[in-house]
Amino acid sequence: MTVSIRQIHPFFVGEVADVDLRRPLSEGEAAAIDAGINKYAVAIFHGQDITDEQQLAFSGNFGTIELPGSATNITKADERRIRADMADVSNLDRDQRPFARADRRRMFNLGNRLWHSDSSFRAVPAKYSLLSGRIVPAEGGNTEFADMRAAYDALDAATKAEIEDLVCEHSLLYSRGLLGFTELTEAEKASFKPVRQRLVRTHPVTGRKSLFLSSHAGAIVGWPMPEARAFLRDLMEHATQREFVHVHVWRQHDLVIWDNRQTMHRVRRFDDVREIRDMRRTTIKGEAMTAEQAA
Repeated sequence: MTVSIRQIHPFFVGEVADVDLRRPLSEGEAAAIDAGINKYAVAIFHGQDITDEQQLAFSGNFGTIELPGSATNITKADERRIRADMADVSNLDRDQRPFARADRRRMFNLGNRLWHSDSSFRAVPAKYSLLSGRIVPAEGGNTEFADMRAAYDALDAATKAEIEDLVCEHSLLYSRGLLGFTELTEAEKASFKPVRQRLVRTHPVTGRKSLFLSSHAGAIVGWPMPEARAFLRDLMEHATQREFVHVHVWRQHDLVIWDNRQTMHRVRRFDDVREIRDMRRTTIKGEAMTAEQAA
């Protein structure tokens, strides 16, 4: 079956038709979807009522699954609601009830409402993320995506020259600190040790340059901290102008894939104390570091 992809935003985002993710893909179908992600950076599939196993099987077409682990969250192993090779980005505890408003895990997960790129806080950042909407709230909870290629292209020549070789430090300590969430154990602080990432990335397939920004980015190597944060905030404001952003309004059983090397994203506010938002993410490992790491 031929895969059909229709661009739905002036810069990026493709809506995919004629694919049933409950069955194995042919090599041609997988290649067509992969090419679509390289081109459009975000791919949307509607009406995909899949199981965890089917999501994992589909994800395996695009690389090796990244395990969440302690480097990505404060949820303990015995608190997990779903299998260990999937990221639970829901608002539910093990009893399938929304987190209480003051629950420490809820406070930490509010960081997903900040613009970010998945796993930029790992030495080898993520390639793709695949998010399945099993239960979506009646109102709110949209996911916004920003095209970091278009944002880079729109910079003036002087700024492009200035940022070409800059290296940033990324950590969950920075993104959660923006929200005032600083009550972390020593073990958690050790897990969230900052890593280095280039500020300008070149896509390995298309050759296009893009900004590599995230709320996890809190320092620029060699710059005073206040100056670095002010500059990163300016770049973030530029990159998230409405012209560069697509808003995905979730329908139940949507699956969305995005390329973390070319986009940022964030979830929007909803009544997460009363409504259920059951979202399950598989993440594909990246291929290499973007910058040399400190010893």
